[in-house]
Amino acid sequence: MTTPDFLPHHDGSPLHVSTQTPALGDLVRVRLRVPVDYPALRAVRTLSNPDHEPAWTEATELGTAEGWTWWEAPIVVRNRRHGYRWLLVHESGRIEWLNQAGLSELETRDADDFALLAHPAPPEWMYDAVMYQVFPDRFARSAAADRHPTPDWAIPATWDEPVDPVMPGRSQQFYGGDLDGIREHLGHLVGLGVNLLYLTPFFPAASNHRYDASSFTSVDPLLGGDEALVRLVEAAHERGIRVIGDLTTNHSGDRHEWFQAALGNPEAPEGEFYYFTDAAHTRYESWLGTPTLPKFNWASPELRRRFIEGPDSVVAQWLKPPFSLDGWRIDVANMTGRLGDVDLNAEVRQLTRQTMIETNPDTILIAEITNDASGDLTGDGWHGAMTYPSFARPLWAWLCEPTGEPYLTGEGQERTEPWFFGQPVGGIPRYDARQFVGAVTRFTAGIPWRVRLGNMQTLDSHDTARFATNAPAEVIPLAVGLSMTLPGMPVLFAGDEFGLVGADGEASRTPMPWGTESQPAAAARLDLYRQLITLRREHPALATGGLRWVHVDQSAVVFVRESAEESILVLASTTDADITLPAAALLGADRAEALFGDAALAGAADGSAGIRATGATFAAWVLPGVDVPEPGDSGDAPS
Repeated sequence: MTTPDFLPHHDGSPLHVSTQTPALGDLVRVRLRVPVDYPALRAVRTLSNPDHEPAWTEATELGTAEGWTWWEAPIVVRNRRHGYRWLLVHESGRIEWLNQAGLSELETRDADDFALLAHPAPPEWMYDAVMYQVFPDRFARSAAADRHPTPDWAIPATWDEPVDPVMPGRSQQFYGGDLDGIREHLGHLVGLGVNLLYLTPFFPAASNHRYDASSFTSVDPLLGGDEALVRLVEAAHERGIRVIGDLTTNHSGDRHEWFQAALGNPEAPEGEFYYFTDAAHTRYESWLGTPTLPKFNWASPELRRRFIEGPDSVVAQWLKPPFSLDGWRIDVANMTGRLGDVDLNAEVRQLTRQTMIETNPDTILIAEITNDASGDLTGDGWHGAMTYPSFARPLWAWLCEPTGEPYLTGEGQERTEPWFFGQPVGGIPRYDARQFVGAVTRFTAGIPWRVRLGNMQTLDSHDTARFATNAPAEVIPLAVGLSMTLPGMPVLFAGDEFGLVGADGEASRTPMPWGTESQPAAAARLDLYRQLITLRREHPALATGGLRWVHVDQSAVVFVRESAEESILVLASTTDADITLPAAALLGADRAEALFGDAALAGAADGSAGIRATGATFAAWVLPGVDVPEPGDSGDAPS
């Protein structure tokens, strides 16, 4: 298709849903808008499935405004996750359904319904967050780092030494970055405009990544100990930056005090914390068969009490003073509590969330769910997810052009086939812009709107290759711009703003190149990030506004993020663009103000709008907000 048909529209944003925080039993008013020249409708209804029994409500026509006819229907929230879809009955007798997957003439699935959530809502600050991810060993060394002894497991490296991608260096190469080093560079984060710092694990461990914790109750002395974390969080809070930590609820390290107490000791109470497979407690289940990462058994009430439940748990300890973290990212959340016929995942996430609410309700809980996240993102636990198929993977497939440059795997094998999120698909798939939009729509269709806004919009992370490794320089603004403007939480992995590259998840963990900020390439990339983060933070519609695609073709996408106060129009195109938007698809083009990028937007006498751009372009404009007629209005609202 060259341009999506001008179609009926609904999303979970405040334009279309009367409250984002309903309680059970509340009446919520949901609104559908239909183009005024759309085929005539005899009736508009909603279908819900409270307690899995169909329930219908009739929509009332509110009136027309700026080319749209608005309909409103009441829904009483009967379940914590109350799904609904729209039914459109045409005068001709034709039937259409509208859910998060789009418009369909076939009856649709409950899994893709819009959803009202009566679970406790995330803190409001989450929607305004721009996240900056730090891998502590590679960010910065303070003067105190020189006084830390090299641990027994480590292979010391100087700061300018290349990352060793082959085992054992892959997990044991040690650069010695610490928390005071991060604190001393908080000015860099302020200058970028980020306001949320995500630290990968800070617990004692026997690796550079620290996902093999030997304790969850103290900070690794190599990072400066408990006092360094307190100093970092206090300094970050003073600068308006919140801080979240990283917790492994799926496993501990094999040096962990709980595991050591249970290993070979069947009588130890900690024995029920893990899945031992022999009577002597010497064999056990572990993460993907890795013996240093024994897997937790969440059927244990004592494990729950110590780790996730109540005011004395690990989860609560770090959210309270003096540490005062602002939330958690949960590692391998998709595997937590799951083994064979056991599935305790929902119980773990719900207990963790409840403990956080009781300890400090102003905190967030983000899950790592690397593949399809819709089954776990029901609103009952996770506020959002670090997930890849709903943004990062299709973005790579659209914008990357692999170079075929060789790199080494952890086993020392040379490869030229580029890494693609661990998938053996023969490198990076090739998508056009239409397929990018299709994939984003498919993998967000089952996620409630409020939860989608908490999903991390990562170009890359400490577990992936760097996006810039395989992306031409001219598409970097498109990628960064889309991460800042599509619904979700923008994420910057430390070093992306310098243009760092890395062939896979280990090679991407490059020490920060401090001192190169004034070099032309780094300065240009830093300026790009500053501008686009500013764009995101200065326009609330990019945080909570609705999403409507208004043009998609092979090489370009155009969408608008909408609210009553403002609308932000976005273009992302890999080639020259000459796009005409039909009348009423986009109103206010004659009042648009350019925000970013080198592209032209102009309104025509017939009400259509034209967008012109040369070469790969990311551009954004601010337009007037959307008028919604009040009950009892008739005729066109003033524009």
